[in-house]
This record gives sequence, structure tokens and C-alpha cells, in this order.
Amino acid sequence: MGVALAISALRARSATSSFNQSPPGPRATAARISPVAPDDVHAAFAQAAAEDGLQLTGQSFDWLCEQGHVGLERVAKARCDPTLIRPVTAALELLGAIFARLKGDVSVLYASRANLLLPVDLMHPPTGTVIEVDGPPHFTSSRLCALELYPVDVALGFDLDEHKELCRAWCARTDGLGRSLAAKGFGFGGGQRERAYHDALRDLATPAMGHPPLVRIAAVDGDGAGAYGRNRARLLELLGSGLVAPPEADALSGPSPPAPR
Repeated sequence: MGVALAISALRARSATSSFNQSPPGPRATAARISPVAPDDVHAAFAQAAAEDGLQLTGQSFDWLCEQGHVGLERVAKARCDPTLIRPVTAALELLGAIFARLKGDVSVLYASRANLLLPVDLMHPPTGTVIEVDGPPHFTSSRLCALELYPVDVALGFDLDEHKELCRAWCARTDGLGRSLAAKGFGFGGGQRERAYHDALRDLATPAMGHPPLVRIAAVDGDGAGAYGRNRARLLELLGSGLVAPPEADALSGPSPPAPR
């Protein structure tokens, strides 16, 4: 009996020790890659911008929702604005190709919720410029697959080739993040493909709906203030020039609701 109890205690200690160790593979990598929560990165970036007099806030739009490009088409048609026809049509064609390449199920988009909005990281209200501050999970093989379909003349507020290179540099470390999670429209293990699609949706729908090209800032080190500092001159020139006024009746007031990223 004494020997049995000793063996049982030894096994319990061994199991506890194993449980407390960092597991191998993607989870351990994730802990090293993402030491800072995305909201903290965005807040630090916005605070650094505020010190320069740039007001950046979270925002949501009715054309950016769980329905993806299906929702974009629905809202654009409801606007009855002829100036939206050409840019939205082009965006829909490209988003459809990206969604198919990422192996999404379009029937799920039609069954999704129009009132579940996908927030953007930050917006500059005076110009309507949307800014996304991207951590490592945004630089994956899936994101690269989407970016490779962008035409050379696509309206972007960031360097396309630079983002492709960041995806190639980081994908070995990021492709395993969230691999075990299911994603609506992409099935089990589709989290990376869903994020890549939503990033493309923000990239392409934003200028199509009358906003300036979406600006993306890489913050792979989790330092929001540092990311602002590295891009300060460009942002001050871009946002200080007052490129355009935001489209009327477009941005929805109030805090952005939570949604899968």
C-alpha cells in the first residue's frame, strides 16, 4: 500500500510539472510573438498620435460586417449612389476571387448577420482615413495568398510589396497561431484564412465606399507607440493635409462592437 501511494504521488507531481511547462509548437510561439494585447497596441498608437494633435478613434461602418463582400454589395446598392458603382463592382470581383482562393463558403456569408459589424482599428475623423495597426497574426501565408491577387494599381495606403515580404518573413512563426480554431465560413482551422479575408475586405471596401485608401502600419514587435514613431512623418503629412471629408451618413456613432478579428 505504501509503495502504491508513493507511485501515485510521484505520478501526480510529474503530471503537474508537465502541465506547467510551456507546450511545444505554435502555442509556445504565440506566447513569444504576442506579448501585448492588440487593444493595448492600438491605444498606445492612438496616444502617440494624440500627442501630435492627431485624433484617432475606433469606428464601425454598415458596409463592413459579418456578411463580408455580400454585405458590402447590399449596402452599396441601398445607397443608390452612381459614383459607387464602378469602385464597388471592382472590389466585389476581387473580394470574390480572394474568398474563393481562401476556400471560403459563400453560402455562409448570405446567412450571416448584417448587424454584426467588424470594427476598424482606428479612424481619423477629419479625413475619414482608416488606419490598421497590424501585429504578427496579420502576416501569414493566408494573408500572402490574398495580397498576391491584388492588382498593381489597387488603391492602398501602404506598400504592397513590403507587406508581402513581411508575410514571407513571419509566416513560419505565425501560420500555427489559432490553427485549432474554427471560423465562420472557413470551417475548422480556418481562423488564419478568415483574418486574411477580413483584412482584404477592409483594404478594398474602404476606398470603394469613398474613403481614402486604408493605411496599414506594421507593429510586429507589439510596440504601438514605436510603430507610430516610425511612421510619424508620413502620417503627419497624410492626415494633416485633409485629403477628403468622410462620406456623409457613413460612420456609425458609438464604440465599436466586439467582433472576430
